[in-house]
Amino acid sequence: MKKILLVSSFLIIIAGFVLVGSGVWGIAFTYMNVARENIMTPDDASIPNVPVRGPFTLNAQVNIIREHTLKITGGKTFAEMPRQISKLDVDGKPILGEDGKLVMTANTARDIWITATTLITALNFGIFAYAFSAIILVFGFFFILTGITFYALGRKY
Repeated sequence: MKKILLVSSFLIIIAGFVLVGSGVWGIAFTYMNVARENIMTPDDASIPNVPVRGPFTLNAQVNIIREHTLKITGGKTFAEMPRQISKLDVDGKPILGEDGKLVMTANTARDIWITATTLITALNFGIFAYAFSAIILVFGFFFILTGITFYALGRKY
């Protein structure tokens, strides 16, 4: 029993250090990749005029992109807007075709959501990467403490 506890304690401690190293690497990797984009939060963000680096500034940037996009699209999301809208003349009146039906054109305001969704998703992945790395780091410390406990029990019995 003593030998099993001592061997397992060393294996768990090694696994803990691997997890701690992985968590630190994940945080550093995410930080470096976010930092190289040189994103600054705008004046009206919840955390204004700071470089986007960590999960809180990433979240502030996500929220302000969504807020700005909703302003541009009149409060409508991608799914709430029609794919096509009627084409307008210079006076803002709908253009009718030869058959008397409205001439339709692509809704370019809807395309704004494609860009916004891409940016929001990328930033949210950064937040997720920070959270996942932090969880790995915590598990690593937990493994190290468990290994130390197993070692102490192995020496006692």
